[in-house]
Amino acid sequence: MPKSRVRQKPAYTPPPTRSAKKKVSPPWVAPLMLGLFLVGIIWLILFYVTNGSIPISALGNWNLIVGFAFIIAGFGVSTQWR
Repeated sequence: MPKSRVRQKPAYTPPPTRSAKKKVSPPWVAPLMLGLFLVGIIWLILFYVTNGSIPISALGNWNLIVGFAFIIAGFGVSTQWR
């Protein structure tokens, strides 16, 4: 009976490694993000504590929208933080 041929496997070569550059966020991102969060929270707290008379009384209940807009902007900036 004839003997079967033995297959030669190629030598293992590991996959090429990626040049892992660590992405760094600009230095202004974290302070701006925290600042927007704080301004939004302080705006809402002042609106509730003063019964809507201090931040800008002409806006009325729109002060809620302004406060939450600052907070949402803070979340928008937080997407740039690495």
